[in-house]
Amino acid sequence: MDGHGKPILSRLGHWAAELLLVFLGAYAAFWLTNYQQHLADARRHDQLLATLEQRIKEGLESTKEAAMEHDRQAAEFRRALAAGEMPAVRPFSFTTDYSATDMSSLLQAGGYEVLDIKTLTALHDLEQVIRSGLDRMTHYQKLSDELIWPNLDQDTSFFYDPSTKQLRKRFSQYPAVLDDTAGFFHDLEKAKGQLLNAIQAERQKR
Repeated sequence: MDGHGKPILSRLGHWAAELLLVFLGAYAAFWLTNYQQHLADARRHDQLLATLEQRIKEGLESTKEAAMEHDRQAAEFRRALAAGEMPAVRPFSFTTDYSATDMSSLLQAGGYEVLDIKTLTALHDLEQVIRSGLDRMTHYQKLSDELIWPNLDQDTSFFYDPSTKQLRKRFSQYPAVLDDTAGFFHDLEKAKGQLLNAIQAERQKR
C-alpha cells in the first residue's frame, strides 16, 4: 500500500500544483485585464473632462460678452423710452450653434459611465437652461417676424402712440423681451460657471 500510496500522493500533489498554476494564471490574466480597463477608463475620463472644460471655457467667455451687450441694449432702450425719445423697435434675431446631439454624443461615448454625479447634474442643469431659453427666443423671433419685420417701412406712430410717446399695446412687451434675452444669457453664464466648477473639481480628484 505504501508503495502505491506514494505515487498517488505524488500525482495528487502534481495535480494540485497544476491547478494552483492554472488558478494563478487565470487570476493574473483577470487582474491584468481589469488593470488595463482601469487605465483605459482613466484616459477616457481625463480626455472627456479636458474636452468639456475647454468647450465650457470658450463658451463662457462669449456668453459673458453677450450678456453684457444685451444688458446694454435693454438698459438703453428703457432709458430712451422713459425719456420719451420713442426709440426704434428693431426686429428680433437670434442665432445659435447649439446642438443637443453634440452633447448627447459626448455623453454616450462614455460620459455617463465615468463622470461624477455632480458633473452630470451640472451638465443636465445647463441643458435645461439652454432648452428653456431657446424655446423663449424662438417664440420672440416668431413674434418679431409677424409684427416687426413686415412693418419696418411704417413710421414711428405705427409702433408708438404719439400723444403718450409710449409703445402701443401690441408692442408693449418689447422691453420685457429685451430684458428676458439678457436674463437668458445671465442664466446661461451662471449654469456654465457651475458646470466649469464641477468639471475642475472632478479633475482635481484624479
